[in-house]
Amino acid sequence: MRLEPGTRLVVATHNPGKVAEIEDLVRPFGLDVVSAGSLGLPEPKETEKTFAGNARLKAMAAASAANLPALSDDSGLEVECLDGDPGIYSARWAGPNKDFKIAMKKVADKITARNGWKGRGPRANFTCALCLATPGGRTEIFEGQVFGHLVWPARGKKGFGYDPMFLPDGADLTFGEMDPDAKHAISHRAIAFAKFVDACLR
Repeated sequence: MRLEPGTRLVVATHNPGKVAEIEDLVRPFGLDVVSAGSLGLPEPKETEKTFAGNARLKAMAAASAANLPALSDDSGLEVECLDGDPGIYSARWAGPNKDFKIAMKKVADKITARNGWKGRGPRANFTCALCLATPGGRTEIFEGQVFGHLVWPARGKKGFGYDPMFLPDGADLTFGEMDPDAKHAISHRAIAFAKFVDACLR
């Protein structure tokens, strides 16, 4: 599925942090990016059990409603000592107001309850599934992961979501402390996006 320069692409999210990251990533390829939020598209309920399933659901809903190709992202934090939680429920842990300070505290408290703050901190990873969908119902999935461990208290005010408590392997800065270009070079979203670029933009 190829996207030519000038193609209008809906980013199927209402999360301004994700919109900004994806806009940064696609800008060099000449796509005309518009967000689902700016188009007033409803957010579908995420009823699937995997990142890929929820990404497909969101992309297909946006592509159909806007009659344009749509790129969706479903991503989240998976903590080893919490049996993979919050996982696909990462955004829901932030509550109706999407307050990730609350979500990070919830993660930290649950880790404390399991005596997980040992050594460098509990192992964790971010997973991202991107889905490109057409109004006709075609879809392609691209997945990426980045591994590291968690720190507490959280560090940094850049990025979004759980970024300030995630320290990727081999780095001294959390995602919340990194400049956007540094994060884009190694993030789960960047890895998935590279696969999307190779398949659809080159």
